[in-house]
Amino acid sequence: MGGTDHIVAARRALRSSLDKSAALSSSLDKAGQRLDEIRQRLPSLKSAVRPILAPKEALVAVGPHIDRAVGPAAAVLKVFDAVHGLEPSLLSDPRHDLPAYLSLVRRLEEALRFLGDNFSLAVQWLDDIVEYLQDNSVADVRYLSNLKSSLQVLKDSGEAPPLDGGLLDAALSRVENEFRRLLIDNTKPLSMNTSHVDQSTKVIAPSALPADVIWKLQVIMQWVSANWRLDHCTKIYVDVRGSNVTASLHALDLDYLEISTSDFNDVQSIEGHIAQWGKHLEFAVKHLFEAEYKLCCDVFNRVGPPEVWMGCFAEMAAQTGIVAFLRFGKMVTESKKDPIKLLKLLDIFASLNKLRLDFNRLFGGKACAEIQNLTRDLIKRVIEGSCEIFWELLTQVELQRAASPPFDGGVPKLVSFITNYCNRLLGDDYMPILTQVLGIHRSWKQEKFHDRILTDAILDLIKALEQNFVTWSKAYQDTTLSFLFSMNTHWHLYKNLKGTKLGELLGEAWLKYHERSKDHYAANYLQESWAKLPVSLSRDGLILFSGGRAVARDMVKRRLKAFNAAFDEMYRKQSTWVIPDRELREKTCQSAVTVIVPVYRSYMQTYGPLVEQDSSASKYAKYTAQSLEMMIGSLFLQKGLDAVRFRSTTLHSSPNGKINNGNDVVTGGSVHRQYHTSPTTTTVA
Repeated sequence: MGGTDHIVAARRALRSSLDKSAALSSSLDKAGQRLDEIRQRLPSLKSAVRPILAPKEALVAVGPHIDRAVGPAAAVLKVFDAVHGLEPSLLSDPRHDLPAYLSLVRRLEEALRFLGDNFSLAVQWLDDIVEYLQDNSVADVRYLSNLKSSLQVLKDSGEAPPLDGGLLDAALSRVENEFRRLLIDNTKPLSMNTSHVDQSTKVIAPSALPADVIWKLQVIMQWVSANWRLDHCTKIYVDVRGSNVTASLHALDLDYLEISTSDFNDVQSIEGHIAQWGKHLEFAVKHLFEAEYKLCCDVFNRVGPPEVWMGCFAEMAAQTGIVAFLRFGKMVTESKKDPIKLLKLLDIFASLNKLRLDFNRLFGGKACAEIQNLTRDLIKRVIEGSCEIFWELLTQVELQRAASPPFDGGVPKLVSFITNYCNRLLGDDYMPILTQVLGIHRSWKQEKFHDRILTDAILDLIKALEQNFVTWSKAYQDTTLSFLFSMNTHWHLYKNLKGTKLGELLGEAWLKYHERSKDHYAANYLQESWAKLPVSLSRDGLILFSGGRAVARDMVKRRLKAFNAAFDEMYRKQSTWVIPDRELREKTCQSAVTVIVPVYRSYMQTYGPLVEQDSSASKYAKYTAQSLEMMIGSLFLQKGLDAVRFRSTTLHSSPNGKINNGNDVVTGGSVHRQYHTSPTTTTVA
């Protein structure tokens, strides 16, 4: 039993020793880990203890350096915290209280200015203390290295680092959006139509912005201008107000401004557009652009020099239509030459001249250089084009001298065209303008100008026209038709020019000459035509008693047959002739009736019974006095669908832009007029 007890006791002792060894081993492991941690912490502990180990003099001297560095840095950090404290308010909508919002922006700007002014100083003080610590071995090298790296990051940020995190830019963007909203909410296009353009006495313009709105816009621009973002507001202003002007002009239907030169043949096809162009341009300049000019000045006059708002207005004007107006005028000048084009060019010049002072005032600044150049170019083209067409008129008239005269004896188209055209040039609407244009053109060429330059040129035109007329009258092979042509033209010149500007220029003696010439050629025409017919109705040799009746009957038949043949031939030939003037036509027909019908009526009353009883009476007694009168009355009327009526206010030219001679025609019908003559009573024996 004793041996067993010893063994058990030994085993217990051994187990206890093993447990103690395991515990000791575990403790040693833990101690090893703690030693590793202590070994790793030793450098930092060494650094922490380093200042304590530093010389006393160095530790005493470092205090003031730290105070000087920490003070500015703490102030910067405090302001930086204040900046971020403004963030919630500055990210709100400024429309609810713009002054309060701008006050917050002011505080932000002041804080940023403080940061900008003190940031470099704080960094410099921190840099100095790091250098002191390094020079005096007061701090650990690695610690100093980390400080230097952080300071270098701050230095690399520049003198004005974005310490606000972009808050100022966000606030300014909100202010600019409020600028846009104020403009949009207080800007409305005109509700109008083309009738407003004709109300020249009534000023129609966009409503001015309320005073409080203008004040808000000015305050906003002052803030953005201080932050070099004024161009953002000017762009917004041009977009909003420019779109408003465009919308107002859109109501006037200005699509014609987009027509290209290839889209029309000549100015006659767009005469209506040219007339509207002048009215629309005047309306746009005097009302729309004038109002925008004043408003632009009111809004921007407190921000920067005048060039700022003038540049803003210039950009808006260029984008909203004034350039399109000028380019349309240029397009007209590029069309082919045409006499009507001269009148349209003068209309354009009159419109521009009427607006000359307005153009100089509104678009006279440097910012409007493009508009000025386009305007000067348009005026130059208008003046040169007008003078070129005007001085070529004489050549055009002379070239027509070789043309054939009208086949029907009517008034040549050239005669009516030139006389009507000259009357318009001498009228109050065009004479002052054309005289001014001619004077300007002469001054450009350094040539002398006199007041009668226009009237002398027109007199030369009329002289050339008269020479054409003489040449044409000699070109007819039929003398009678030549007389009719001369009668028509002389009467046209007298009647259509009497009481006109051209008639006054030519003088009363000139008009009387053409009136007498008309009478002269009318008498020659009658003598060479209808006056010859009564000779066929001779009474010579006619004996109406006993056996002489048979001989008389034969003679009457022959003479009536000859008369009928002569009348038919003359009627056939003259049925294609015309007398455009109704008064002259009726008078000429009346003269012919007076020459023929009384003689024919008397002849038939006396000798008609001799043939009326004959079986072939209709062959000889072909006409009655009344039928002759009706046939003569139906002459000289232009028939056909292509007849046109002359109008003194309408000018015509050929498609190729040159004046053509041709057959003038007037509207007329086939109505037979009866001219009453005094019957001659003759008793048959």
